[in-house]
Amino acid sequence: MNFLWPWLLLFLLIIPLSIAVYIWMLRRRRKFAVRYSSLSLIREALPKSARWRQHLPFALFLLGLTGLIGAFARPVAEVEVPLSRTTIILALDVSRSMCATDVEPNRLAVAQDAALAFVEEQADGTQIGLVAFAGFAELVVPPTNDKEVLREAIATLTTSLGTAIGSATLKSIDAISEVNTAVPPSGLNLQTDETVTELAENYQPDIIVLLTDGANSQGPLPLDAAQQAADRQVRVYTIGFGTDEIPEMVCTQAQLGGDVFNGRFGGGGFGGGFGGGGGGNFRRFLVIDEETLQGVADMTGGEYYRAESAEQLLEVFEELPTQIILQKEAIEISVFFVMAAVVFVATAVFLSLKWRRYP
Repeated sequence: MNFLWPWLLLFLLIIPLSIAVYIWMLRRRRKFAVRYSSLSLIREALPKSARWRQHLPFALFLLGLTGLIGAFARPVAEVEVPLSRTTIILALDVSRSMCATDVEPNRLAVAQDAALAFVEEQADGTQIGLVAFAGFAELVVPPTNDKEVLREAIATLTTSLGTAIGSATLKSIDAISEVNTAVPPSGLNLQTDETVTELAENYQPDIIVLLTDGANSQGPLPLDAAQQAADRQVRVYTIGFGTDEIPEMVCTQAQLGGDVFNGRFGGGGFGGGFGGGGGGNFRRFLVIDEETLQGVADMTGGEYYRAESAEQLLEVFEELPTQIILQKEAIEISVFFVMAAVVFVATAVFLSLKWRRYP
């Protein structure tokens, strides 16, 4: 504990001075009482409990005075609190494989429910952004603490073809860089670019939570994108969602719509499963690439999770860090000193009035 105005603690010299005056007054009263033998005898006959009662109110008053002087010196205590500028980017896979029904009613619906629950659990000051990715990545909602906007965006996500995990990571980095000047946007070579300022030695308070049910099929390689996140001290927490089966794909008409991205995602004519060209080569992108997701998490200081059911996915979102980075913050605690002083002084006055019949 420290004091903002420590020089005011010099007033604590009043305490020993008050004690000295108090003792002097007691001795003076004794000398006066000796002149009247009857008073002296009465005082000697009093029980010992009455003697400490005589001094307790004064002791409590001194404690109250000490607390008041301490409050004037403005005491501060250092506590660890989460950084108020924490930003969380939810990067959700909206590829057509998210229509898989191995998790009822389908993967996308369950992922939406888990993401909504995660948003609701966050502190009001936490900024959350939403990136959706299929064949490309799109920033749906820039980092905001408006939960209603996030709820509406998550609930209206639609699907498209492809899985661009690397693009989602880079888009998330760019979203963070818009609100955290210590995080340069993606694409900059942090080793040679003279415009990039020196980065913090510790991790940034911002994280990326990336959920996918498949493997990267286009765009930048996930590990290359993860290296950019690592260079910027941004952690990426990856989630592999779904079973290893390739079940029937069933999306609702709303999940097939394309209005969220102005027609870039979605569209009709989909159902039943994946047919046509590509065969087994295409189906390999429907299997979760756990090795890559684990590598992304390890490279950036995050963690990889696997969820094969709605319950497991909810547990994963509950385990995600909510207090990303703690910082020491000085909080003034003068009010507690004042409260203690008031209690001591009030008690001293109460006892003094109650026991005033004792000399």
